[in-house]
Amino acid sequence: MSETKAAQRKITAPTPTPDTIEFWKAAEQGKLMLRRCSACQKTHWYPRPVCPHCFGDATEWFEAAGTGEIYTFSIMRRVPEPYAIAYVTLAEGPTMLTNIVGVDLNTIRIGQKVKLAWTPTEAGPPVPCFTLAD
Repeated sequence: MSETKAAQRKITAPTPTPDTIEFWKAAEQGKLMLRRCSACQKTHWYPRPVCPHCFGDATEWFEAAGTGEIYTFSIMRRVPEPYAIAYVTLAEGPTMLTNIVGVDLNTIRIGQKVKLAWTPTEAGPPVPCFTLAD
């Protein structure tokens, strides 16, 4: 199979909300922030002030390691610029929907280790994507 490189697609800038503004500010500094519940100690993604596990309202931000493992993925080939979307289980526990970037799309496999790769957007903060770890 011939190499299919993940294209550097244009990504629309996110629209921060009051619940996510701190996340996007940290993203501009290259920091991946997650929230952890002070009551049940579980980490969650997508950032929100109320814990989705126990519904506690005492959550706090912390910086994530930026590493994880591919849980599942799909390669979009019937588009002008092929790309891969994936669910990545972060080292801290939650699973996030993201893109796999900067690799031959044919080499992506479930269970592969990945690391954070910030991807620029059009006139906004970068978004967290992942690339294969060395």
